[in-house]
Amino acid sequence: MENQATETRVLMHTNKGDIKLKLYNDTPLHRDNFIKLVKEGQYNGLLFHRVIKDFMIQGGDVTSKDAPMNKQLGAGDLGYTVPAEFRYPKYFHKKGALCAARTGDEVNPEKASSASQFYIVTGKKYSEQELKQLEGRLKQEIFARLQNENKPKIMEFYRSGNKEELAILRDTLIGKTELEAEKRKDEVKLNPELREAYKNEGGVPFLDNQYTVYGEVVEGMDVVDAIQSSKTNKQDRPTENIVINSVEIL
Repeated sequence: MENQATETRVLMHTNKGDIKLKLYNDTPLHRDNFIKLVKEGQYNGLLFHRVIKDFMIQGGDVTSKDAPMNKQLGAGDLGYTVPAEFRYPKYFHKKGALCAARTGDEVNPEKASSASQFYIVTGKKYSEQELKQLEGRLKQEIFARLQNENKPKIMEFYRSGNKEELAILRDTLIGKTELEAEKRKDEVKLNPELREAYKNEGGVPFLDNQYTVYGEVVEGMDVVDAIQSSKTNKQDRPTENIVINSVEIL
């Protein structure tokens, strides 16, 4: 167990109430970056610009301060990224987890984090059956990626009507999928502690190993829940601004 006395605590003052967070010591790049931004006052006046019930609340878009309601938010950042720090299964996407937002895999295969944007997980509770379905998702993802990588070949066989070569390639890709899934099975195999957390507390298990988890809510989850229940527009932006008034290191 980490020594709680040495963990950095921060207090986020919002117009919906206060949220107290702790930052993990073994995600030092994210911890130090967050502390730096807090000390610079970067978060003061920014909005929770993306709120999805039973999923998460997201803030930290540096262009969101005093943003008019018709302004498209979500792309504002500080011009650098923070290298991913996955500490799974120690830290996972349970309810209350503080995580780094990022751009998608197609432009960011290293899964590097946004400099300023973060989200707090609300999620939902999962049944045992739903968790088993999630564990089977890795094979689907691997097969889809391999298909995409071999798209020119597949299209060539398809256009020429070469069903035999198409079948051989398909079997090859299935075999490669099985091998890769076996090597990576620990990524999706939920240990008993995670299973219980996702069943009893809730969270977003399909984001594990995709986004860095670097802290958690220690007080004020009722405030997070109040924010996630806000009325939103089609862009998932609350119709009444939810403002981060200030953040302080405790």
